[in-house]
Amino acid sequence: MKILLLGLNGQVGWELQRALAPLGELHALDRQQGGDLAQTEALAALVRKLAPNVIVNAAAHTAVDRAESEPDLARTLNATAPGVLADEAARLGALLVHYSTDYVFDGSGTEPRTEDAATKPLSVYGRTKLEGEELIRASGCRHMIFRTSWVYGARGGNFAKTMLRLAAERDALNVIADQIGAPTGADLIADVTAHAVRAPQTGTYHLVAGGETSWHGYASLVIEWARAKGVPLKVAADAVKAIPTSAYPTPAQRPLNSRLSTSKLEQAFGLQLPHWQPGVLRMLAEVVA
Repeated sequence: MKILLLGLNGQVGWELQRALAPLGELHALDRQQGGDLAQTEALAALVRKLAPNVIVNAAAHTAVDRAESEPDLARTLNATAPGVLADEAARLGALLVHYSTDYVFDGSGTEPRTEDAATKPLSVYGRTKLEGEELIRASGCRHMIFRTSWVYGARGGNFAKTMLRLAAERDALNVIADQIGAPTGADLIADVTAHAVRAPQTGTYHLVAGGETSWHGYASLVIEWARAKGVPLKVAADAVKAIPTSAYPTPAQRPLNSRLSTSKLEQAFGLQLPHWQPGVLRMLAEVVA
C-alpha cells in the first residue's frame, strides 16, 4: 500500500506519520516538500506522479479567527484543495481520508450531533470546511471524512499548555464555561485513522473522545493536575473563574454545543472511544518535565 500524507507537521499529521508507517510505503509531506494546498495545480501533479493507493489530508487552514479576514485563502486550503485531491483520487481509484470539524454545525441545543444532522456553519472556517466535504462527496471518490473537535497534541501549542503558562503568570484566570465539547488527542485521531484504513468503510464519521466538558472544566483539570504534581503556579485554586462566551468576543463565532455522536464510527469499525480525561492527563505527563 502506498500512502500519501499531507500536513505532516501539524498536530494530527505528526501522529499520523507514526500510525500510518506500519501500513505500507508512506510519503509524508509538509508545505515545503510539495504538499502545499495553496498550489492546487502542483498538488494535482504530485498525486499523479506518486499514484498513491491512499491519500490522507491532514493539512488545512485552522486559524479560525484569522480565516474571517482571509476567506479566499481559507477557501483554497479547506475547500478547493480537498476537491482537487478528491478528483485525483477518483481518477486513480484511491481512497481519500480527510478531516473536518464540528464547526460545520451551528452549535445549538445540547444533544450530540449525528453525521446526518443539518449543517449550518457560523464562520468562514466552518463554511469552507463544509464546502470541502461537499466537493469530496461530489467527486465520487472513495473517501472517509472524519469530523473532530477540540484537537490537541503534545507537539506544538495547545490549550492545556496555554493554561499552564497563564496560571504561572497570573493571579486569576477567566475561562469560557458555556462551550461544551470533548478534548480529542491527535494520537487518538491518528490511531483510529490507521485502524480504519486497514478495512475502509466509506462515508462521514464523527471522531471525538468520549464524555464532555467545558473549556473551564478542561482548564480546571489541567491546573488541578499541575498543582498536584508540584508545578509552580501563581493562580489560586479558587481563582479560575467561569465566564460566558459573550464576555470574550472573537472575530469568528464559536459553536456552543460541540458534542458529536460517535456511535456510527464505533459500530462501523468495532471501536469504543476512550473518555477525554485520560488522554489529556497522558499528554500533560509528556509535556511537563
